[in-house]
Amino acid sequence: MSTVAILYTSPETVIEDYGKLLNLAKLDEVIDNNKSTFLKVNISWQHYYPACSSTPWQIEGVGKYLQSRGFSDLTAAHNGTVVVNPHEGRTKNKHNLAEDNLGINHVVLDEKPTEWIEYKPKNKMIILDKIFPEGIFIPKIFFDTNIVHLPTVKTHVFTQMTGAMKNAFGGLLNRRRHWTHSVIHETLVDLLQIQKEIHSGIFAVMDGTFAGDGPGPRAMRIHDKSILLASADQVAIDAVASKLMGFDPMSIKKLNLAHEKGLGIANTNEINCVGDDISNVNWKFAKNENTFASIGQKIIYHGPLKPLEGLLLRSFISPWAYTASNIYHNGIWRPLIGKRRISKSMKTKWGKYFSNYQ
Repeated sequence: MSTVAILYTSPETVIEDYGKLLNLAKLDEVIDNNKSTFLKVNISWQHYYPACSSTPWQIEGVGKYLQSRGFSDLTAAHNGTVVVNPHEGRTKNKHNLAEDNLGINHVVLDEKPTEWIEYKPKNKMIILDKIFPEGIFIPKIFFDTNIVHLPTVKTHVFTQMTGAMKNAFGGLLNRRRHWTHSVIHETLVDLLQIQKEIHSGIFAVMDGTFAGDGPGPRAMRIHDKSILLASADQVAIDAVASKLMGFDPMSIKKLNLAHEKGLGIANTNEINCVGDDISNVNWKFAKNENTFASIGQKIIYHGPLKPLEGLLLRSFISPWAYTASNIYHNGIWRPLIGKRRISKSMKTKWGKYFSNYQ
């Protein structure tokens, strides 16, 4: 039976609470402090938008606990995308301040000097070998290391919810990872299988101080939920987060597939939840909500433009899609809608904590 630890928290106690959370989740029994350890940071937008990316207190709280347990070789791992600048995101989300507080280095995985090498999975893939017939390439520095994923509690236009499993997407696939969006659930299960083959230890710590509802990750409604989750089972932590949102975890394809393949537990009746009681929690988040941009993408991935997917998204003309996404999210949605939501959130206790985070 998998264990998921859950704690409610506050800005005054959150760093300490992360330590309590990881102790409850028995992190020390799962990952070896003699191995190099990567904190896989999530940056879903280069701008600060509550619940969208890892919080600085998440990095600091997890990092301080690991250092107190003798983990001396810690590195924060970031990645960019075709529409997100990781350097700008690291600064605007104050990840750099948290890393400086810990005294640890960072690496941007899809930039030099990180070396990517071909990996031949030991187990049969569902889809990745078909999407990338020339070979699956992953960062060389990840082999025989611990990985601690730092996702947030939020919804997603392609996977209904995003969490620990989705956090590996940016770390294990290069900037052509968007080629897999039409088969994203199968891709995430394949990546979980690869993680289990290459890492010496795997853990996930999810921040729900702010939680995102609606067409995530960049057009969400923001909620103060003040909750933290941790587990050695990526499927289980995503399942518990899904249930908090009001979703049936077994109806989410990536979780169901991973559960059926024995890669984790998605049935919450088989998960041991420790810490604070969430048995009656249901946030009633919106399911499968879209933006104008995601509707267009889904027409290409699953609709009448499917025969043109290769031309539109995998050829020399594909930059049109990145430009369209940036125009919509950065030029239209953020100034017209997003900034009002951010301004309202910054008046809450977590917004003030972010503003004053040093």
